[in-house]
Amino acid sequence: MESGDRPAMRVVLLGGFRLLAGDEQVTVSGGSERLLSFVALSGQAVPRTLMAGRLWPDRPERRAYASLRSALARLEDAGRRALDIAAGEVRLSQDARVDVEEARALARRVLDPGLATPARDLSADSVETLSVDLLPGWYDDWAVQEAEEWHQLRLHALEALADDFVAAGRFADAVAAAGVAVRAEPLRESSHAALIRAHLAEGNQAEALRDYERYEQLLEAEMGLRPTALVSDLVAGLRAVAQP
Repeated sequence: MESGDRPAMRVVLLGGFRLLAGDEQVTVSGGSERLLSFVALSGQAVPRTLMAGRLWPDRPERRAYASLRSALARLEDAGRRALDIAAGEVRLSQDARVDVEEARALARRVLDPGLATPARDLSADSVETLSVDLLPGWYDDWAVQEAEEWHQLRLHALEALADDFVAAGRFADAVAAAGVAVRAEPLRESSHAALIRAHLAEGNQAEALRDYERYEQLLEAEMGLRPTALVSDLVAGLRAVAQP
């Protein structure tokens, strides 16, 4: 709990913006959503001049700065409690948490080549966390950039998690993790490779071959390309047997 026994604040950005006070969702204006999201994604103190330029890029500097002052003044009580507002900079309150920071930490743990993935991360909850886009439907340049970086990170983590599940003999979880990555980026070859490896590890040769053939047809139709050895070598023996 925060000082004064007020509930801790949590900024949720995965799947869309939400501001939570404890377990209760707090309603804030659209302008406050953008301001809170920008600060939360920065992960550090943000100079007011930078905030003004990024949040109001089409306005002259003085007008952008005035817009920032006005937006800060109009912050609702819950939004103000989520921020520490100083004369020259704004940062997230020490008691506030951001869901995407926790999700990024999960992805980094899964991807760390020097450490085995912790047992607590080999879970359906991890797959669910890595399945969600950052601020979908937001088209501000800063939001699009952050969303794309998270998209790439979560896909790499899902593929690595699928291989970890295979190593642990948890084939259904492996298929689920790789399947999420495939649906998020249907032309991504490494995701299909992870899915095919999961099917093969479980002994489902037909499913592995079907996934390869679907990918092969989609890649040809969309890009005029052929799969590389990364994925074709996985089913080369199966294709040789299956072909007349």
